[in-house]
Amino acid sequence: MKTPRFWFTPPSQPDWRARLLAPLGWAYAAGTARRVAAGDGYLAQAPVICIGNINAGGTGKTPTTIALAQRLLARGYDAHIVSRGHKGTVEGPILVNERNHSAADVGDEPLLMAAFAKVWVARDRAAGVKAAEAAGADVILMDDGFQNLAVQKSLSIVVVDAVKGFGNARCIPAGPLREPVSAGLRRADLLLSIGPDGAQARFSQAWRDTIHCPHATGQLVPLPTGMDWAGMKVLAFAGIGLPEKFFATVKALGADLVRAEALADHQPLTDALMKRLQIEAAALGAQLVTTEKDAVRLPPAFKRQVLTIPVRLELSDWTLIDAELRRIGLG
Repeated sequence: MKTPRFWFTPPSQPDWRARLLAPLGWAYAAGTARRVAAGDGYLAQAPVICIGNINAGGTGKTPTTIALAQRLLARGYDAHIVSRGHKGTVEGPILVNERNHSAADVGDEPLLMAAFAKVWVARDRAAGVKAAEAAGADVILMDDGFQNLAVQKSLSIVVVDAVKGFGNARCIPAGPLREPVSAGLRRADLLLSIGPDGAQARFSQAWRDTIHCPHATGQLVPLPTGMDWAGMKVLAFAGIGLPEKFFATVKALGADLVRAEALADHQPLTDALMKRLQIEAAALGAQLVTTEKDAVRLPPAFKRQVLTIPVRLELSDWTLIDAELRRIGLG
């Protein structure tokens, strides 16, 4: 399923579809505003850091959550992650166990993040935070939930893709937003845009009049694995929010991308789908390649046949985020 192109037209040039759907977008924004104003939510004893977004879809929240967890764990904090477990069947709260749980149980993102920190899956975010506290967490990272007021946040970080920005600045279904940019950034403590330098410059220029909170920048960088990708024929597939970002990474590594299969975000990798991709790759003389998030959804029979390209968030400067961490007592 491809993302509608009109979502990403410049904010000053909404096309006819966005204008037609604008009333529904206003209604969606009003509903979000009512939820945000509904109450203060549970006040945890430990600091709660929300890594969320204003856009619907992939912006880089999971790599950001992993990077923050690693930074806090390296400083001696017992950092736990709380996730809703999108597409998983578990209601929770439950501590993710990589050996006993599958992506179908807890969702692909929690299963991926569990390799780096303790992860709790809970449909009820307050219950998840309470479970993490009871287990000894002294800082809690809430993956997503910026528009959810079930838990009070000590620090709210909004993550945005620098290439896509905030699209046409309109709310679902007229655009890509869960709420208006101005409303979201008024509640945010920090904005993190993720993308290459050129995209960062264009993003800052386009949205500078709207950004009134500290603005940090970073990039997703492939993790060196020792694999020589130069000239390798690959069939890449990705079921993430913005699959084109992964395909660009594959090409940037020097691989010969002979086929790119964009899947729906969190799409199940069934035996039938993987068998089709395996046959196509064999016909092209290509190696199957995917993302870390997709890899945790692979059927067991295909895990050894697919190579993974892991990426990590690299910040140009941690100063702004470290200042916010100190503000909430995490020096």
